[in-house]
Amino acid sequence: MRNTISGVVLAFSLALSAGQLMAAPALEALGNDYTFPNKIEGLPGKLSDFKGLQINSFTTNDGVKLTYWEAGEGKPLVFIPGWSANGAEYINVMYLLSKHYHVYVLDPRNQGLSQRVEYGSRISRFSMDLKELADHLSLAKADYVGWSMGAAVLWSYIDLFGTKGIRKIAFVDEPISIYSHADWSEQERRDAGGTTTSPERMVAAFTAGAPVNSLVTDMKPIERAMLKDSPAFLNSESFANAFIKNDPKALARVLFDHTTNDWRDVVRHKIDVPAAIFSGEESNNLPSQRWAQSVIPNATLYAYSKAEQGDHFLMFKNPFKFTADLRSFLDR
Repeated sequence: MRNTISGVVLAFSLALSAGQLMAAPALEALGNDYTFPNKIEGLPGKLSDFKGLQINSFTTNDGVKLTYWEAGEGKPLVFIPGWSANGAEYINVMYLLSKHYHVYVLDPRNQGLSQRVEYGSRISRFSMDLKELADHLSLAKADYVGWSMGAAVLWSYIDLFGTKGIRKIAFVDEPISIYSHADWSEQERRDAGGTTTSPERMVAAFTAGAPVNSLVTDMKPIERAMLKDSPAFLNSESFANAFIKNDPKALARVLFDHTTNDWRDVVRHKIDVPAAIFSGEESNNLPSQRWAQSVIPNATLYAYSKAEQGDHFLMFKNPFKFTADLRSFLDR
């Protein structure tokens, strides 16, 4: 009997693709305990310290088996990860918030432990997957948090389905339009958050190792991700890397569509529920987040300082502050 992490992941993936995955405690689903490299008071030292964490699944109407992570009781709180991200990265955020809410993190199709398929790689389909998750969980109304591309999935959800099923919503550091149109003024670019004039080069850089510089895309997230400046971030990243094996070709399928969408009309006209926006001084997205706050009625902006880890990964680098701020917003 193989007891290696790679063997467990392979078995888990085969069960997933065969439609055999059932709701299970995370320790049982992953097959191994895990010890985090940094001991941090108030956060789990091992995976087994997180009692009640489950890994579950459901099948979409186009036949894709999607995984979601679940813990806690109370009001439902749903997280949508960014591009290439997954529920394992939310281990600390879930641990803190599950003491107060029923927390879910969806692994989008082609990401995390969800099935890899060659179809449906559009933000609109991702938002349909989110709606089907809510239907599967019988969530009449819930709070939603989208990080990075996950915010775009929420904008698409609102565009297609409205806000009837949303109580409160939060967006974490996502440009309103990554693609910067050639006829935009500099103010329009800053408001939208445009970071590239060549989606093709940007996609090639992120998925095929093509040359990348600040003319191709915003380099700040890449630079900040490489910093070893947060023990909590190192813990969640090491946990995700131990159990999640990404497929670059699968990840690449949605990135062009994601890059070329412009959500300014949705942000300006269609968000009519209480909204929070998270960004920081170490993110080049902050100007676009300020624009979003200015056009969303009564939106709250949380702008973290450099000392507060105010970059694209703020929720993972500073989980104590992020979860406290999110709770303050959700509970008021």
